[in-house]
Amino acid sequence: MEKIRIFGNQNLRLKGKVRISGAKNAVLPAITATLLTQEKVRLKNIPLVKDVYTILTLMKELGASYNIKKNSLSIQVKKIQSPQAPYELIQAMRASILVLGPLLARFGKATVALPGGCAIGSRPIDLHIHGLEKLGASISLKHGYITAEAKKLHGNEIEFEKKTVGGTENLIMAACLALGETVLKNCSQEPEVTSLCELLVKMGARIDGLGEETIRIKGVSELGGATHEIIPDRIEAGTFLVASALTQGDIVLTRVRPDHLDTVIEKLRYSGTQIEILNSSSLRAIGSKEIRSQDITTSPYPGFPTDMQAQFIVLMTQASGTSFITETIFDRRFSHINELLRLGANIEVSGDKAIVKGKTLLSGAETRATDLRASASLVLAGLIASGRTIINEIEHLDRGYERLEDKLKSLGAKIERIKT
Repeated sequence: MEKIRIFGNQNLRLKGKVRISGAKNAVLPAITATLLTQEKVRLKNIPLVKDVYTILTLMKELGASYNIKKNSLSIQVKKIQSPQAPYELIQAMRASILVLGPLLARFGKATVALPGGCAIGSRPIDLHIHGLEKLGASISLKHGYITAEAKKLHGNEIEFEKKTVGGTENLIMAACLALGETVLKNCSQEPEVTSLCELLVKMGARIDGLGEETIRIKGVSELGGATHEIIPDRIEAGTFLVASALTQGDIVLTRVRPDHLDTVIEKLRYSGTQIEILNSSSLRAIGSKEIRSQDITTSPYPGFPTDMQAQFIVLMTQASGTSFITETIFDRRFSHINELLRLGANIEVSGDKAIVKGKTLLSGAETRATDLRASASLVLAGLIASGRTIINEIEHLDRGYERLEDKLKSLGAKIERIKT
């Protein structure tokens, strides 16, 4: 078992340059999209994180062969060996549900275990199921498995009841090989969805409305191979921006997309952080001695991302005054707050709101990571807490951050991974 140990310092100033990895939430749907073709697909700038290896294990079970060299992946599914995604492979990661649409579209049948992943509240997949049924699939749920069947999918008009990233991605992939045109309305507009569409277009898909709420897909008989570069991880980038803000740091981020971070940058600037957009792929964050409190509400892109909520709560513990953080995307996504309280934070939870009172001096303690972004928030808190902080169950951190402790160490943090 591994842990993260941090020797915090209220006077820590993180300085230097850090390269942002490829987006975990963009590479996972890109990998599942390779189920739609017999030809080889090459993905560049992939993050070497646990979730990537988990999805590749599942893909191999389905019939894929692949090769990873540094941060590039070549993957090919000449023949689907089995249309079944077993529970032992699905349970660890919710994104595994993204094999459902591609398997159904190409093989005509898919049996996929109900997914697991982070314990951050209910995330029902009924929107995925309803959409596939409208494309002509027959779906049953038995013994914890979803079985979908259709000799051939047929295009239709589908409007999502609410924004769903995974549902949008699953339906787009399924519609690529459906007969006729599919019109998807109220689609998620996250950059990761757009990146998937760009890959599919390179593979031969006919998609209009990239990045918009309404997406039109004209089905084709087959898709081919392609080469595609994964976009930078905007959540990792946001995490380092908050790290600079917390420590009065001076950090330059490279291989980043500032245009994907508009809302996060806006909130950081309001808090007092100086953000300089150096060019289309790099920016600089200079923290301020005085951090301003503010109210934040999470919402679908281009709003404030739920995946940055935990990190901003840590920032607001160091702000002057009281901040209200409202979580509208997932219920039960405040589990990290109990761990932050162990470090001395002054936070109350009332329904979907976290009331953060600052400025609070944090002190090191032993903590437990409860989910991916919660683990990142504990790392940030540990950096500025006096004394030693231990973070247990860091497998959550490894799901989405590539060498986070090494990157922070290069900026001046005293952080290490230890085995017990």
